[in-house]
Amino acid sequence: MKVLALNSSPRGEGQSKTELLLSHLVQGMQAAGAQVEVVHLRTRKIKNCIGCFTCWTKTPGICIHKDDMSATLYPQFQAADMVVYATPLYHFTVNATLKAFIERTLPMLQPFFVEYQGRTVHPFRHPHPAVVMLSVAGFHEPSVFDQLSSWARFIFGKKLLAELYRPGAEALTNRYYASKAEAIRAAAVQAGRELVVHQQVSPETLANWGQTIVDDPKVWHTMGNMFWKSCIAEGVTVKEFEERGLPPRPDSLESFKLLMLMGFNAEKAGDTQALIQFEFSGEVNGACHFKIANGAIQAFDGAAAQPSVTVRSAFDTWMDILTGKADGQQLFLSKAYTVEGDLALLVRFDQIFGR
Repeated sequence: MKVLALNSSPRGEGQSKTELLLSHLVQGMQAAGAQVEVVHLRTRKIKNCIGCFTCWTKTPGICIHKDDMSATLYPQFQAADMVVYATPLYHFTVNATLKAFIERTLPMLQPFFVEYQGRTVHPFRHPHPAVVMLSVAGFHEPSVFDQLSSWARFIFGKKLLAELYRPGAEALTNRYYASKAEAIRAAAVQAGRELVVHQQVSPETLANWGQTIVDDPKVWHTMGNMFWKSCIAEGVTVKEFEERGLPPRPDSLESFKLLMLMGFNAEKAGDTQALIQFEFSGEVNGACHFKIANGAIQAFDGAAAQPSVTVRSAFDTWMDILTGKADGQQLFLSKAYTVEGDLALLVRFDQIFGR
């Protein structure tokens, strides 16, 4: 089986969740014996269809444009048994890059009008490969793919073998959700195997692929809003934010607790057993504490009965330390904040709570 896998994401360098899941799907296909050609459309030149119909009249089956589509991609498309269309969800459907590719497959159709199953269509000049749609979205509701699914089913009909839609995709690279992300990647590999062997994806694999990754979307909304506010405050793009290793800046007790939970490094914490308490003053006023035990962490509002260490600080002061805007050691020596209890535990904060 020859498979053409098209990645239309403009993002690379480990940022693209489309590319992440496509690579695992391809891994499964190759393991099942398929010959897979992966093409990153961001690296190719594909001009827009101009609706001249030259490919229907003067040069039947041949596009007027001379670009990567005409030279290599369209011949690969014609020779493929299966094509994987992998796209991030842009405005609830495929992005412009993939749409341009699909529109440029017009030469495979003949201009004549025929009726098929109660509607008018153009007959194929040569057989269309089987289709797999793969898409990712940041929103967590599966319904965000409804428009894409409706369009794909209408366009490709019986040629559409599988729809692999992954909501909440940004969580796939978050360490806090590592175990679920691993299961979803494994489902992508299995889906690739099944598509080659059976030309379909089993209900069990689809369930594993589509499993809920974030139990409470409100938690992710809080984290996401904190992240975007931090990008805006720093005046940086998402890529620049990540390259600089910047942590989001909490603006409430709730967002502070979530950041600490998601930044917890169980491996570095080891066998640590501790109650870490924070008492904040200023615009954000209140207390919270964290219980670390057996390689896990829990967050609680209010004060702990017998904390291992207590940090008392203005909220903004501690957030400056957390985000690297200020030197924690210098501020401690200048008594900008105080610590009571296990100072050795305080020193380990950078290890126990990573980026």
